[in-house]
Amino acid sequence: MSFDKSAPLMSIESDDAWLDEQVKKKVWTGPLDQAIKMVDSLYNWGRRGSIWPMQFGLACCAIEMIAAGGGRFDISRFGSELFRPSPRQADLMIVAGTVTKKMVPAIVRLYNQMAEPKYVMAMGACASAGGPFKEGYNVVSGIDKFLPVDIYVPGCPPTPQALLYGFLMLHKKINGQSVRNVPWYQAEAHEAIPEPILGPDIFDPRRAVEIKQMLGNENELEARYIRLAARAELKHHKEGDAAAKPAAAKPVAAKPAPKPVTPAVAKTPAEAKLEENKADANFAQQAEQRHAANQDGAPKTETPNDAAKSA
Repeated sequence: MSFDKSAPLMSIESDDAWLDEQVKKKVWTGPLDQAIKMVDSLYNWGRRGSIWPMQFGLACCAIEMIAAGGGRFDISRFGSELFRPSPRQADLMIVAGTVTKKMVPAIVRLYNQMAEPKYVMAMGACASAGGPFKEGYNVVSGIDKFLPVDIYVPGCPPTPQALLYGFLMLHKKINGQSVRNVPWYQAEAHEAIPEPILGPDIFDPRRAVEIKQMLGNENELEARYIRLAARAELKHHKEGDAAAKPAAAKPVAAKPAPKPVTPAVAKTPAEAKLEENKADANFAQQAEQRHAANQDGAPKTETPNDAAKSA
């Protein structure tokens, strides 16, 4: 069944002018779109004026979040002073602090228990992108890898004023929503986000197909392992060279004559990948030999590449 949204809701056909005027004053006769806009404005006004954040914190950003609820900053001006201890009574999750892999399953579980409409705010550099612990083995580089984030509040840690500005940006987003297209009023069913599995590392079940395809390709796994080993050895040697004393200056050898330039031939992606894997394997092998020589106290073994460089 379809109808014209621009048509008036009621058509008045009467000879009595007074009756027509009274009906227009007391009965809405405008287009349906305009009526929905009025409902949206009233509905959004009520939602943005009563945002209840969930009461939990992860690290130092939570202290700033607590300070925003004090009398100096007065978060109650935005109707958000009621921090609810239960996720079923909250509609805003403020992820304040460093997100470790051990905490991700609990955070996703709390998000799934929140009722619609619900929003997520990533407070601080750690919750947004990992912060200073991004290279850590136990830290997630942003909660947006597991949850849909609506507002990012930068800073390390952000001030209470920055958090209040994040609330203003959330209000702006709520004002742009309509009851016709918000996800929680759509006919299709909403599936809960699957909880990540914590084992030797964090595992997102939504990437199960991608991980299975990668595990089935032995060449890709071997190439990844070689590259990781080569990067680890390179980092190890750089740290050792920085700590070692500068060696005596060696006599500068004469540079060899330049070789004739041959025209470059376009390589296929498979050939380029094979050469990259060979180079990584060669570098890893040389690094392993150097490391073994340093451990045993034996003189440094010269590889074919070293001999070519010294020549």
